[in-house]
Amino acid sequence: MSPGTESSPPLIMDSKCRSKEKGSLNNGGAEGPKPSESMKGAKSRKPPRHLSIIRHSVSSARLGFNLGTLALISPQQGQTGFWPVFRSGCCSEIGPKPHMEDEHICIDNLVEYLRASTNFPSPGAFYGVFDGHGGIDAACFVRNNILKYIIEDIYFPASVEKAIKNAFIKVDHALADSRSLDRSSGTTALTALILERSLLIANAGDCRAVLGKRGRAIELSKDHKPNCNAERRRIERLGGSVYDGYLNGQLSVARALGDWHMKGSKGSACPLSAEPELQETILTEEDEFLIMGCDGIWDVMSSQCAVTMTRKELMLHNDPEKCSRELVREALKRNTCDNLTVMVICFSPDPPPRIEIPRTRVRRSISLEGLHVLKGALDNNI
Repeated sequence: MSPGTESSPPLIMDSKCRSKEKGSLNNGGAEGPKPSESMKGAKSRKPPRHLSIIRHSVSSARLGFNLGTLALISPQQGQTGFWPVFRSGCCSEIGPKPHMEDEHICIDNLVEYLRASTNFPSPGAFYGVFDGHGGIDAACFVRNNILKYIIEDIYFPASVEKAIKNAFIKVDHALADSRSLDRSSGTTALTALILERSLLIANAGDCRAVLGKRGRAIELSKDHKPNCNAERRRIERLGGSVYDGYLNGQLSVARALGDWHMKGSKGSACPLSAEPELQETILTEEDEFLIMGCDGIWDVMSSQCAVTMTRKELMLHNDPEKCSRELVREALKRNTCDNLTVMVICFSPDPPPRIEIPRTRVRRSISLEGLHVLKGALDNNI
């Protein structure tokens, strides 16, 4: 089948991800495509009593896309220098919560995943963390459809920033239009789209992306908490309020997809925004890895702590999946109160190099007067 010859497939909705009550799972409703083997059983699993049954994954099931517009960008020919090589690992754990409401997606090779034209920007990768609330519906739906909306937007790939912003709004509206999903379900969304050396982070909510740059933690997203000054001003300007750290006394985030029981009609200005904030970075050889995690990680761990711990682990075993498990274990030791999802994306096949701090030669001088004073003191002690 050649790109562009088949009509766009319908939106993907996992039938196991539908719930009718807050915090519950329900298999009722219209049937959707069967989930991949790696996702089976992930939604109804009971809280684990030990860490040996933490669920983790390195890649996600293939979705369907219309690739008729993907051959518009060609990689730069003859360019030398650093080119990233993507490899990732992810770990999710229910933590102390009664239900698991997190979702994630890891795609290390977009060209292979999309079966795209050879003119598609390469290397390319896509990652996402979705922290659901009020049930799993919204997080599952966004996880299954957000990349489809980005790729099929009219601005992709000429203006990737516009395509991503449009995709967030469109998937939010699709949640409102769906009759089979719980309107009270919502989710934060953090995505990372990498095309060649360009890393584009999009965030709506309190998940966080942190770049490890030769041991330094560089935050590439802002936590959209209602108490944040900029978010509070936006909320109050649109008629909302922040009470005890909660938007309208109900939600602990200032931006989210879904939650249509709190929003007005589609297209109207709303204190709870689905618009993401974007941050672009051009990767260099100093950029070693990216950590993406839900707030269950960052509530108990600083960005620098996570980067330092991850770098140390990579130097020992060079396995991003083991790193993600260690971050989850550490968050549990620190008594996190939420679901836990974290992924580590490496940009090189090699482990991070040791950082050697050069010794500086410090020259000390003493005046002739001082030398005499010192000599006298020594003579008196003899």
